[in-house]
Amino acid sequence: MGKTWQVQDAKARFSELLEASLSEGPQIVTKRGVEAAVLVPIEQWRRLEKMTKPNLKDLLLTPKARTDMLTPPRKKHRHRATPIFE
Repeated sequence: MGKTWQVQDAKARFSELLEASLSEGPQIVTKRGVEAAVLVPIEQWRRLEKMTKPNLKDLLLTPKARTDMLTPPRKKHRHRATPIFE
């Protein structure tokens, strides 16, 4: 991974942060010493985004069941009391 930047440095030197992201890869921004965000080049972001969303072909060809995504959950119905005839 790339360099780590404190939030105040990232704000003050955003152009440098952006250039570092484009040339060196993802840059981590910390807030009070804790990793808070990552700046990544747009090509890498789109590649990651595409990996998380299946396309229609992949969805249809997957071996596991996919009906859970297609049907809404059923509501619980109350049962009526059974009438008693004498």
